[in-house]
Amino acid sequence: MTHADEIHVQAERPYTVTVRPGCLADLAAAIGPKASRVAFVHPPVLTDLVRTTAREVDADVTFIEVPAGEPAKTVETLADAWNTLAEAGFTRSDVVVGMGGGATTDLAGFVAASYLRGVPYISVPTTLLAMVDAAVGGKTGINLPAGKNLVGAFYEPTAVLCDLELLTLLPEAEVSSGMAEIVKAGFIRDARITELVAQDPADALDVRSVRLAELVRRAIQFKADVVTADLREATTAADAEVGREALNYGHTLGHAIEKQEHFTWRHGEAVSVGLVYAAELARRLGLLDDAAVDLHREQLAAVGLPITYTGAPWEEIRATMSVDKKARGSKLRFVLLDGLGKPVIVEGPDETVLREAYETVAIG
Repeated sequence: MTHADEIHVQAERPYTVTVRPGCLADLAAAIGPKASRVAFVHPPVLTDLVRTTAREVDADVTFIEVPAGEPAKTVETLADAWNTLAEAGFTRSDVVVGMGGGATTDLAGFVAASYLRGVPYISVPTTLLAMVDAAVGGKTGINLPAGKNLVGAFYEPTAVLCDLELLTLLPEAEVSSGMAEIVKAGFIRDARITELVAQDPADALDVRSVRLAELVRRAIQFKADVVTADLREATTAADAEVGREALNYGHTLGHAIEKQEHFTWRHGEAVSVGLVYAAELARRLGLLDDAAVDLHREQLAAVGLPITYTGAPWEEIRATMSVDKKARGSKLRFVLLDGLGKPVIVEGPDETVLREAYETVAIG
């Protein structure tokens, strides 16, 4: 079970994702000699690690501490970061480093994309979820009261450093959360991921295992392939091959749960329920058989993720899903599977079917 330590993303501005233990030591080289100033955007819990890392950087360093998790992704935090860069005299040759989980890297990437209309950005994801999801693909952004990631930009990093040693700092729940996006990649395209998880779910959750390292690399390679082909999520016709929108599998309900729970649920936990919901919806539309739906529940539960949700009645969840950025007009737009490994777009499913599928996750 081996993959190359470097994964190349051949998008508009090609970059490399390095995946190996200890690669955080490569940060100074990734920054390069042109930067006079470097800003580290990070949550409070990483202060010591960030300051230790910054000692190896040959530039004037600015620290931008932001709230942990989704509360960082606000207009106010964004404006504070802009002002900090301006006061420090940042120019277009200087570098922003986002170091933290997916919310931190989303925010840091948008800070870099929007300040001076774009300064170089390096992503250093420190959670499993961020490594396999937010850090790769060039999506950056913040939330609004109406919904998640409603403001943002496509902006690619100059480099991504996924130091697998950092995973040893995570609580078990964070590791499980990250597994949602890995399992999702297995359902959508890479059947080997599904096999590796099924063979030994406990080993898949072991942050020091060869199995998890392989799963991380496979999930990143999957996303790199997708965004290389379709960086900006060009609208996919219902009867055509699905591009980057395939990555949204499970996210329509997942994002609604996150908002309903005021982002107290981890992203992977919400997406896990969203994946089961999408599978149940596909079954009712004649796209997935019973075995495939059962596989969704089995794989997600095996890695410690929730597969039910009882936090809100259907009417509230339905209203929240209407604000989802994937919707088109008044129609909900879902990524579903027409069999494992075959994503399709379904627009405007019957409302009764939507409700029935929700009832299966609401009652377990």
